[in-house]
Amino acid sequence: MADIFSKIKRSEVMGLIRGHGNKETEVALAKLFRRHKITGWRRHQKIFGKPDFIFPKLRLAVFVDGCFWHGCPRHGTKPKSNRAFWNNKFSRNIARDRLVNRTLRRAGWTVLRIWEHELPKVKKISTPHLGPLPVRSGEGKLIRRIKKAASIAESRFL
Repeated sequence: MADIFSKIKRSEVMGLIRGHGNKETEVALAKLFRRHKITGWRRHQKIFGKPDFIFPKLRLAVFVDGCFWHGCPRHGTKPKSNRAFWNNKFSRNIARDRLVNRTLRRAGWTVLRIWEHELPKVKKISTPHLGPLPVRSGEGKLIRRIKKAASIAESRFL
């Protein structure tokens, strides 16, 4: 079916669409915090760079960066068509991430960036007697990183 808008108008309309975060990854991290009884975090706070989570008392900002959009060295893929556009887009995203990190750190915040692939994946394993059971992989390493960042942030107040 043919598009009802011209190419220029379609680009303008699509450019006006704004996302509201990646709910799936944010919910996964919130569940991880709850499971490990990590408290004091908030979401959707009006802070420069729009962190996914903040710990206001610790002045700790946590970002969950998508592998595609933020250029993950392990999992970031680049589309083969329209390469100039995508290279420019990814470069701007990475430059913005650096600016946000620098600005928040100068304002006294500790910044923790977590790659999307670091979030624990729930896998199903099957046992003969109990059927499928959920198993989380990679959770311990991520929790240690979060606690280390929190302890660094907390040490500034001592």
